[in-house]
Amino acid sequence: KYGCSSPYDGKWSKTMVGYGPEDNHFVAELTYNYGIGEYRLGNDFLGITLVSSQAVSNAKKMGWPLKEVTAGIFEAEAPGGYKFYLEDKEQLEQDPVLKVTLGVSDLQKSVNYWSDLLGMKIYEKDEGKQRALLGYADNQCKLELKTVGGAVDHGTAFGRIAFSCAKEELPNIEALMKKENQKILTPLVSLDTPGKATVQVIILADPDGHEICFVGDEAFRDLSKVDPNGDKLLDDAMAADNSDKWFAAQKMKKASA
Repeated sequence: KYGCSSPYDGKWSKTMVGYGPEDNHFVAELTYNYGIGEYRLGNDFLGITLVSSQAVSNAKKMGWPLKEVTAGIFEAEAPGGYKFYLEDKEQLEQDPVLKVTLGVSDLQKSVNYWSDLLGMKIYEKDEGKQRALLGYADNQCKLELKTVGGAVDHGTAFGRIAFSCAKEELPNIEALMKKENQKILTPLVSLDTPGKATVQVIILADPDGHEICFVGDEAFRDLSKVDPNGDKLLDDAMAADNSDKWFAAQKMKKASA
């Protein structure tokens, strides 16, 4: 049911995109809200870094604006304003997504949260540049925390980072957060998916309000299987999206979030 003012009220879709299966690759979840024309970006999400000379080559062929920020690393901006950093090297055999960078207001406080409470390993820490690199495994995408020089503003386009773990770990995570008086946005809950596995989820917030979702791995693997028709489904959905035409015909403008 979309509501009474337009067929696009509350209508949304999401697409998972990545370089391989979610079992062993970082995947971005793109959410499209049909009635929203633009979002205000904050300083919470500072970019994704990819190691891929092919991505650099593709951008140059398509005439996509690139800015070389350091030797061999190019900055590109997605249509919504999100930053991507493309390292001009041969694509890694494993996931070419090297790191995701989040803005923080207090580096040490955030490092303590992600390492002491959430159990991430500290790979690098640079007090001078006010940044730290953390992760759960050597061969996985890393999390970079970088001080923004003030409060973190999540704007209107914020998202969350999700991790899968053994479902028996979820109650332990919840108990630790309660014991440490940390923020729990969504207490441990089971979510039914018709015809598919029931997944267990808990959603936290770090000291700067970055949302963190932990998902039970067993059900997640069932829900995240690669759809061989995924590319076609996305192409068909984009071709069928007539929301811009509908809003223009009604002499209406899409809302700003």
